[in-house]
Amino acid sequence: MSPRLVLPLLLVLFASGCSTLSRNELIAATDIVVAGHAAAPDCTDEADPACRAVASPLLGLGHQAMSASTPDDPHHHVTLLDRGQDGLIARVHLIRAARRSIDLQTFIYDADDAGLLVLEELLAAARRGVKVRLLLDQLYGLPDPGLQAALAGAHPNFELRLYNPTFGEAKTQPLQYAAGILCCFGKFNRRMHTKLLLVDEVAGITGGRNIQDRYFDWAEGYNYRDRDIIVFGPIAKAMKENFEAFWSFERSHSAYALRDVAERLLREGTIPTHRLLDPRRERSPRVLAMQQAAADGTAVYDRLAPLTLPAGRVEFFADLPQKHVDEQPAYEDASLAMRELVDSTRDELVVQTPYLVLSRPARALFREIHDRPDPPDVVISTNSLAATDAFPVYAMSHKYKRLYLRELGFQIFEYKPYPEDAPIDVEATGALGEETAMLPIFGSGSSGSATGPVPLKRAGVRVGLHAKSIVIDDRIGVVGSHNFDPRSDNLNTESMVVVHDAQFAAALRASIQRDMMPANAWTIARQEKPPVFSGLNYSLGKISEKLPIFDIWPFPYASSFELREGCNPLPPGDPGFYDCYRDVGAFPEVDLPLKSVYTRILTAFGAGLVPIL
Repeated sequence: MSPRLVLPLLLVLFASGCSTLSRNELIAATDIVVAGHAAAPDCTDEADPACRAVASPLLGLGHQAMSASTPDDPHHHVTLLDRGQDGLIARVHLIRAARRSIDLQTFIYDADDAGLLVLEELLAAARRGVKVRLLLDQLYGLPDPGLQAALAGAHPNFELRLYNPTFGEAKTQPLQYAAGILCCFGKFNRRMHTKLLLVDEVAGITGGRNIQDRYFDWAEGYNYRDRDIIVFGPIAKAMKENFEAFWSFERSHSAYALRDVAERLLREGTIPTHRLLDPRRERSPRVLAMQQAAADGTAVYDRLAPLTLPAGRVEFFADLPQKHVDEQPAYEDASLAMRELVDSTRDELVVQTPYLVLSRPARALFREIHDRPDPPDVVISTNSLAATDAFPVYAMSHKYKRLYLRELGFQIFEYKPYPEDAPIDVEATGALGEETAMLPIFGSGSSGSATGPVPLKRAGVRVGLHAKSIVIDDRIGVVGSHNFDPRSDNLNTESMVVVHDAQFAAALRASIQRDMMPANAWTIARQEKPPVFSGLNYSLGKISEKLPIFDIWPFPYASSFELREGCNPLPPGDPGFYDCYRDVGAFPEVDLPLKSVYTRILTAFGAGLVPIL
């Protein structure tokens, strides 16, 4: 790091440490919040539809499952949410249907259309008497001190807390971000990646989706192909207990206790207004349409019932926040449970992860599985460089392609940025009609972020894989927030739902299989052997791969392959594979000059980042 940058960063650290709230300031800010609560209006007019919970056959599944369950014979219903629009309407409807409590926990919460829609529904629920608790990771959770100050006193039934505010503030400034990496990397990087919406303690949604437009097909440029699960029944109790552990943890702080939020309150002397909470604020047509659709309980049930299955044994594994205290491995519940499930595989393991970067323990586990006398098939669905939102992470995945294919026996399918058959509502993105002329900014261009999506050769509604799921032997299905990577193992808190049901496992496997079809993914395979020096090329590439920092060999082991017209899909080991598949290069669709050089730079110098990626 340049010496010229060190002094400003140290000054940021000093200023952050010396400007904490005094006891009197905290008391004064608390008094303002209490006064705001006292003045907050309730919604008690039964004639007003906004003042009463909507009838919900969907939420009724939770009550039915609870009534039918005993400790020895649990009953559940599970709903697989592949489509972003289904994920959004399920959330809004369940919030509308809540009668007693709503707990929402998430890593990212953006003040865009989806975020403000959910926030408005949460506040409306609070006004009609529902206890609402919103727990956000501080780094990306509504990082607007003014908005958080307005929310702090919005209603006594609504409470907002922030997890792990490194500098005691709601918003992390750029210099603070750099200082956090410099001074307190461990604390700064320990994030609450857990996602949960729990309603009336009978229905919970968890999975990969945060609260942001791109998770619900509402972003014009880049959307995630993601997955959630709704679980109805007694497992909601475990979800509640995990949420309570985070809510009461020492690193969870009330919004008004954060310095920049308290400063807004003290400066105003009352709860400030905020334009985003103005009831007269103009709402987009799609928001109004979603609100109207979510209010019709019968229609929502009819929409989601075909995706809903009965299930008996369902488990919820989630890290506790104590994972962030002294690196206590005993609290890595989600990672430990996942490893045990993977180790139990006998015939086939199907894994879908956006980031194929394995920790050393994970590599050792997969090596042991591959070395069995009759090893199971291991099938991986992940992002291509063209589809990923994390360029450096893909670079690390690329470094170990030979290891994954040759030594661990993976069958890898990399998601295309423009899949032909994806559960994405293109019309909902706003990219059609009069705005079609804007398409070139979505996928093409001559420059790209050093860390985010790279520029592509052609335009389109771009999609990146964000779902995290596994299927074990067509008998167990897992949906959660765990990326199966070192960061999920060691730094972030994660959660996942495990459904022990063959019918659910088959539905989940079919969903992932769709993402691996030739129209939606490239097959990753060894490049066709050159006529001469193939053994030497392999040996030198293997040696280069094992170097701790540099990976200098310019001839990669693997490439991406596209199915030729008129051929049927074949596994890479089939004798006819190279006749039916066309080598499209290591990085198809990517529009970067010297793209191999860019990736090699990241690969060469990023090896030491594997534990945190």
